Amino acid sequence: MIDPLRLSRQVEARVTRGLDRMYWRFRVDRWYGGVATADASGCNLRCVFCWSWSHVTRPRGFFISPEEVAERLSSAALSAGVRRVRVSGGEPTIGRAHLLRLIELLEGSGLLFILETNGILIGADRSYAEDLSGFSHLHVRVSLKGCSPEEFSRLTGAVPEAFRLQLASLENLARSGASFHPSVVISFSTEDSLRGLVSRLREIDPSLPAALELEEVILYPPVRERLRRAGLLPEGP
Repeated sequence: MIDPLRLSRQVEARVTRGLDRMYWRFRVDRWYGGVATADASGCNLRCVFCWSWSHVTRPRGFFISPEEVAERLSSAALSAGVRRVRVSGGEPTIGRAHLLRLIELLEGSGLLFILETNGILIGADRSYAEDLSGFSHLHVRVSLKGCSPEEFSRLTGAVPEAFRLQLASLENLARSGASFHPSVVISFSTEDSLRGLVSRLREIDPSLPAALELEEVILYPPVRERLRRAGLLPEGP
């Protein structure tokens, strides 16, 4: 089974060169009411429902500086008339120096930077959350992969113990005063496991259950086929 922290180090060696990081496309998408998006390559999980599976498991694309990413995102947002930007596709917290520099470059731009992350690296190192809390235009969306260690492991291929790092990222972000909210993939969860997660979130911060975003897997054809092969049928609470 995958050790996400070890895999993070391996992936970082492939997708970063100094401050440059590997991306595979830029686009404007409909989420959040419209958002300019940079799709990064490489991740530290192997979620069976991942829509960008090929770029996660076999990172490929082009290396680009944080300055160039900031310029592309800003230009795309201006052209489309949207006020939000994000990094998606892979796991953006891999390549910490690149990410922090990118967010810094967009500070004061009037654009809201939405950091979509699985939280593993933020949970492993509280100073990461503290660094992120220093930005006024940043909001972190932590996507929990299931409601329990067992669900997490079944969906991501990672050791069950790593689920605690996802929850620890919420603790670290809350303690640092960062703007954030949790989301959770519930397509494979039961009502009992969701209730258990909500109870755990309440222990971390009483405001988190109300902020919890419920995600359903989008069954793109390749995703449906991987789920079929894995014998996973979305249940939903």
